[in-house]
Amino acid sequence: MSGTGAAAPHAEDLEPEQTEGFKVGEKKTLEEYQQLDQNDESLRKWKESLGLGSGNTLPADPNDKRTVIILSLGLEVDGRPDIVIDLTKPGSLEDLNKHPFTIKEGATFRMKARFRVQHGILSGLKYVQVVSRMGVKSKMQEMIGSYSPNTTDKPEYEKKFEPETAPSGMLGRGHYEAVSQFVDDDKTSHLQFKWSFDIKKDW
Repeated sequence: MSGTGAAAPHAEDLEPEQTEGFKVGEKKTLEEYQQLDQNDESLRKWKESLGLGSGNTLPADPNDKRTVIILSLGLEVDGRPDIVIDLTKPGSLEDLNKHPFTIKEGATFRMKARFRVQHGILSGLKYVQVVSRMGVKSKMQEMIGSYSPNTTDKPEYEKKFEPETAPSGMLGRGHYEAVSQFVDDDKTSHLQFKWSFDIKKDW
């Protein structure tokens, strides 16, 4: 992954940060979740937040064992067309690694992900990213959340990340290498990929 002078992230760099005192809850099947006490208002709202009880669950692909399928990654910048990478196309991750994004210095942007959930409840999905430049690494983590399998009412999910501001000035401009991972509470890695971007004076 490393470019000129870049320090390649190690596997432990992409480990999600843990909240002190947090314990992963006991896993339940979809049927068990559906049968939890309907008279508990807070529990009902929690189940709704997962998408339970809204539409019919879409059938899972028996040939695809993944719990979460990342459909696309996008970059939103005010006043510019979105850049969207369709991850359902063969070779898309390889192309992403070969073709850096260009971001104008000081620009405010945010990433977004479209994804589908199947086979069971997805618990505590997080996006972890390590960016390297000139031997210096920085890490960010974005909580995406917990989701039930997609339904006819909600055939896919979209998560927009918190806005970021690109570095600026002579020291901020240049080429950056990144490694990203989607990982859940069980530390199951659902997708890991390399990419890069260039910070320039203009688009």
